[in-house]
Amino acid sequence: MSFDWNQVRAFLATAEEGSFSGAARALKTTQPTIGRQISGLEAALGVTLFERTVRGPTLTEAGRDLLDHVRVMGETATLISTVAAGQSQEVTGEVAVSATDLVSAVILPGLLGDLRETAPGIHLRIIASNDISNLMRREADIAIRHVRPTEVDLIARHLGDFRANLYAASVYLDKAGRPRNPRALADHAFVGSPNSDQLVTILRDKGIPVHRENFVMSSESGIVQWELVKSGYGITFMPALLGEATSGIEKVLPELPSLEFPVWLVTHRELKTSRRIRVVFDFLARKLTEIIRTNL
Repeated sequence: MSFDWNQVRAFLATAEEGSFSGAARALKTTQPTIGRQISGLEAALGVTLFERTVRGPTLTEAGRDLLDHVRVMGETATLISTVAAGQSQEVTGEVAVSATDLVSAVILPGLLGDLRETAPGIHLRIIASNDISNLMRREADIAIRHVRPTEVDLIARHLGDFRANLYAASVYLDKAGRPRNPRALADHAFVGSPNSDQLVTILRDKGIPVHRENFVMSSESGIVQWELVKSGYGITFMPALLGEATSGIEKVLPELPSLEFPVWLVTHRELKTSRRIRVVFDFLARKLTEIIRTNL
């Protein structure tokens, strides 16, 4: 039996994205093309892979049976391109680095100047995202993460821990009052992410009896959260290197122990043999470690 690899890619992308339009965006093609490729694969295999419903494509039993095998094929294809890319010894080309929007906007711009001097042939693409990029599928070459990756084919280096504290704008504290103990924070407004449960748990562990109702403003973006705090809407946890350097911002309850969160630098095992990836990886490791040590 023979079939087109593009058809298999279309099937896998549709299953993972949940729609033909999502698959088209992921593969940078058109929705009709995705539909034709999947129909072609179904004809070649003699099975129906998706039920076409008004709510989008739904995997059939045959489709579910096939999906795990197709994922293995996709990972193998990615590994082939990864190994091939790793053979390049030119310190030129693109390197994609994924980091949170806050790290991308606040930390990376200030430390990349030296890289431009030492490796001008490298084009750095910054992926500012709070989602954990899937390095195994080459969404990024290097990722700066705050959780240790579990994928066995990745190399991760723990660079240290950032410190985070509670911060608020002076204009907010002038109006709401400066809390003198953790329990006093129960009457204050907070800024966070739309899912505030994790932060609520962290605050309660520190003896701060807050509830979801305390969070009056939220955003998926760390940058937006920080701008909301600077505008006087409430209190939030932010890295000390940002909070201590921003005028008009005060540390709330200075005696409260800092929250520490790890910084992991992650890359593919195979890509560590590529000079351009190695140059960027080692550079980021050195610079980020310096920043962490400076802010201990």
